[in-house]
Amino acid sequence: MSRSVENVRVRRTRKLLRDALIELIEERGFDRLTVGEITERAMVSRAAFYRNYRDKFHLVEQVFDDAMDALLGAIADGGEVRPAAERWVAFFEHIDRYHRFYAAMLGKKGSSWFAAKMRASLADMVKEHLPAPSAPAAPDGLAATVLGAMFTQSITWWLEHGRPSPPREIAAQSAHLAGAVISAANTWPTPAS
Repeated sequence: MSRSVENVRVRRTRKLLRDALIELIEERGFDRLTVGEITERAMVSRAAFYRNYRDKFHLVEQVFDDAMDALLGAIADGGEVRPAAERWVAFFEHIDRYHRFYAAMLGKKGSSWFAAKMRASLADMVKEHLPAPSAPAAPDGLAATVLGAMFTQSITWWLEHGRPSPPREIAAQSAHLAGAVISAANTWPTPAS
């Protein structure tokens, strides 16, 4: 079998498994799912599943990693980093594009494991753009952790309410809230030398 035919087959199998995962989370919830149910819905053998993924958590990690790669690609426009306001918009456009996945994973039937992974990933992303705290009252990573949780909750709220505003608007609102957290963090006292 040629490599290109094999690659098409692998991509098709992965897409079927990912689509089945999202459908089943929407119906039953992540925690109750089994690999057998996912493969049955996808009409893919268990052997094909295990050639691609270790378990359902690995499947979700791969979907998340692919989505985050797409997000980072959207934020870095042609190799140059966009202005902050445009990065926020690109971020919510990305969430909008993958809304079924994020709604399934962050919603009531989703996974606390995934929500924690999302918060940590977003905290790591914003940590790169925040000055390091210099005061004992400002533990390393506190502002980034709060912002990661805030962004995850903003996404969850937006999705649970049916995306009531366009990505540009929710991005502006979230950026405004983030600005308040960053402003507060900037007021923390510095230690005496």
